[in-house]
Amino acid sequence: MRETANQFIAQGWDVTVVTIADESWERDFGLDHTLSERVDPRVRIVKLPLVREDLETDIRLFSEDRALRPVQWAAAYRKKGMKDFPEPIYGGWKADLERAVTRIHRDRPADLVLATCVPYVNMAAALHLWETQRVPYAIDFRDGWSVDVIGAGEAFAPDSFSGRWERKVLSQALSLWLVNDPIADWYRERHPDLADRFHVVRNGYDEDSVPATTRTPDPEAGLTFGHLGVVTSPPRILKAVLDGWRIARERDPLVARSRMEIRGQIGSGAAREANAHMEMIRQAHAQGQAVSFGGPAPKAEVPDIFASWDVLLLMIMGGKYMTSGKVYEYAATGLPVMSAHAVEHDATTVMTGHPLWTGAFGFDEEALAGAYIDAARIAVEATDEDRAAARKHAAQYARATQMGPAVRRLIARVDPGATQLGEPGVSSPSSSTHEVEDLSA
Repeated sequence: MRETANQFIAQGWDVTVVTIADESWERDFGLDHTLSERVDPRVRIVKLPLVREDLETDIRLFSEDRALRPVQWAAAYRKKGMKDFPEPIYGGWKADLERAVTRIHRDRPADLVLATCVPYVNMAAALHLWETQRVPYAIDFRDGWSVDVIGAGEAFAPDSFSGRWERKVLSQALSLWLVNDPIADWYRERHPDLADRFHVVRNGYDEDSVPATTRTPDPEAGLTFGHLGVVTSPPRILKAVLDGWRIARERDPLVARSRMEIRGQIGSGAAREANAHMEMIRQAHAQGQAVSFGGPAPKAEVPDIFASWDVLLLMIMGGKYMTSGKVYEYAATGLPVMSAHAVEHDATTVMTGHPLWTGAFGFDEEALAGAYIDAARIAVEATDEDRAAARKHAAQYARATQMGPAVRRLIARVDPGATQLGEPGVSSPSSSTHEVEDLSA
């Protein structure tokens, strides 16, 4: 999303980003302000004081009903969110979002709205400006809505409340961006009359988030296997990964001398770092398996973190419809990558041809143990030429390479006669304009 805003700025556009207040982000997943430092200073940011009441942890602020009947309160809260838009919790934001974008458009008339999902209720605000002011819009759909990227099936039927809303929103959109070909193909089959509007715009990686060089492994001291990313997969996946690690340490002297570091977000809201995943990590550490958790990693520190590791552990749930935000960075580091995900997975598409990749073997603990051993061997045997070839393989997924053409194509749809500027760039980091929108106005 940051790259998208910067790309529009680089093409000469005036950009207003509508988001929620910092306090609301903190309540959910937290904030990494080092990401904000690369937002072009010409971007105007409007923050709406929308909050998720269900993430409030101060019991002094609970209603009597929530305090005495928390399960029933939560069910009612989700049902209320579904009243105006078919999305639990966030559906309740629909009216506030519509009023906010209407006021913003009144003050600074828009030529285009780009709604980014999730939440999907953002699309309702874009549709509202189209229906009331005829402002064209596009949707940065990412994983899509009606496709179940985890279960690899249909999330809801076309004639359901959600299905009717999706069709209504998509039918008026100029363009629809999706993260990979399987999801795009799903939508082309589901909406054949809109097939030419679906475009694959992969997540990609920021070139400043990968290290310029990597360290030389020291097999005598042991290697460091690292996982960086949000850990949201079912606990059984982490269990298989840790069981495979234990078996590999029993069988291979090099892995036995090595250690595993996990960095990133584990859980959200009140469950952050207080869940089954953390219990398994603590247990592995207590059993002497050399497993540690270092907490979330600020974006600015990512290159140094990668540079301190010898092997990357790519642990992802889902199947052919699931990619990953981190797989692109992993591929671009020049480090060996050990996969812990389904064989039929879009991460496999990204990694195929990468000279330092172990391949994917699913979540069988025996197969994972073999992958750990193979990855350790690859790390020790990899040459500078191998690492350079790995970076070259990943270069096609640089974020600017992915987003630049997509933004220029969208601009051409809005204004076919627009004169395109040169290669997009990003201004020197500075402070963007921040405004807090008053929803009571």
